[in-house]
Amino acid sequence: MKNETPKTPAPWLSLVPLVVLTSLLYGVIRCFGGGAIDGGSQIALLSAASVCAMIAIGIYRCRWAVLEEAIVDNIRASASAIIILLLIGAIAGSWMVSGVVPTMIYYGLKILHPAFFLVATCLICAGVALMTGSSWTTIATIGVALMGIGRAMGFPEGWIAGAIISGAYFGDKLSLLSDTTVLASSTVGVEVFAHIRYMLYTTVPSMLIALAVFAIAGLSLDHGTESHAQLYADTLRATFRITPWLLAVPVVTGVLIARKLPALVTLFAAVVLACIAMLLAQPELVAKVAGVEELDFLARFKGVSMTCFGPTALETGNPQLDELVSTRGMAGMLNTVWLIVCAMCFGGAMTGSGMLRSLTDIFLRVVRRTFSAVASTVGAGLFFNLCTADQYISIILSGRLFKELYAARGLEARLLSRSVEDSATVCSVLIPWNSCGMTQATVLGVSTFVYMPYCIFNIVSPLMSLLVAAIGWKIRRR
Repeated sequence: MKNETPKTPAPWLSLVPLVVLTSLLYGVIRCFGGGAIDGGSQIALLSAASVCAMIAIGIYRCRWAVLEEAIVDNIRASASAIIILLLIGAIAGSWMVSGVVPTMIYYGLKILHPAFFLVATCLICAGVALMTGSSWTTIATIGVALMGIGRAMGFPEGWIAGAIISGAYFGDKLSLLSDTTVLASSTVGVEVFAHIRYMLYTTVPSMLIALAVFAIAGLSLDHGTESHAQLYADTLRATFRITPWLLAVPVVTGVLIARKLPALVTLFAAVVLACIAMLLAQPELVAKVAGVEELDFLARFKGVSMTCFGPTALETGNPQLDELVSTRGMAGMLNTVWLIVCAMCFGGAMTGSGMLRSLTDIFLRVVRRTFSAVASTVGAGLFFNLCTADQYISIILSGRLFKELYAARGLEARLLSRSVEDSATVCSVLIPWNSCGMTQATVLGVSTFVYMPYCIFNIVSPLMSLLVAAIGWKIRRR
């Protein structure tokens, strides 16, 4: 019987699909900017996967069944991540309309003081991003509000934007609700809670350094009025029923996380708790979402369901806060789900054709120690952010490229997922032509080159990852 095992593709030919992907993503970013995730990036991924398949079949006689099986296995492995993302969308809607997130923001604004404005700004954005799981939403909403407050106080806009972005990306990185966090852990095959816990060893020290810098800078710069913060706090109180009892929802969720329950169970419980809190604390808002004046059983069911699965928009009288309290629900996660499926197709084609292994073998010959493995991962995350201009693609490519290498070197998969997040996730906003950099510069009205030096957390994170790898802190071999 003829041996049908395909030959290993040459490294230079294995780079062709990556070059095609990079070129297509460049065009997508130029055409669609921050909307690249709405479909353009997915087309680029599928096109690059097709090029990979044509090379594998046409030149190396790889059977289509082998490629198809690898693609199906990849998509199957991402199924739990897709369900988690949908539940995250439900939490985003239910926690907002129930008043849980507005309560967090309200009490956060109450602690805002001019002498510690930059520190407070960073912490508030971190808290909001931690609760919402989205750095983009945090920056585009409360970040814009804090930008106006800081400008009114006379702070340089680079410092303000840097504090906002640092806090937002810290919270996003450690949030169970973050699509990038789920994507990084699922791409590498690490349980999301284990991934988040392991990130604490590099993320918390990086944040402490950032807070120290912001504290020193804040004390040395001019201060102004707190009237804007008070205005936003009053508007939230006028729109939502603010009560400390609502904080029981995140507290109970935190307890479930601490007890290491499965992510799906914890997230579903968080949705149920928020829906109960919504009916008890915000019945008027439930009626608005349902489009009725009086609540009966069906109206309650309709309002709660719409909050979880679809977009909601609540009027506060303040355009910036209107944007903050609007949610997209489970439907808002569909573009990310679509992106993951297309990325898994590309990754499956690269794996099944042997091209990913061909590229990995190059690193295997160079990478000998833990530090060089982490340094290569961090460098790859930065490189993919530069050439693909998209953090989602960077996360997927970095994770897939080094997964087998870490296994071959006996390194933990969670070390890989952490290294990917320390580079691909947090550094994307520092690159002007990256979708993150373009979006945040537009939203905040501050050039990427202006705020870049002040994004302390984003700059320190990859360096901290290298430092921890160099000293071997909490790093074990399998």
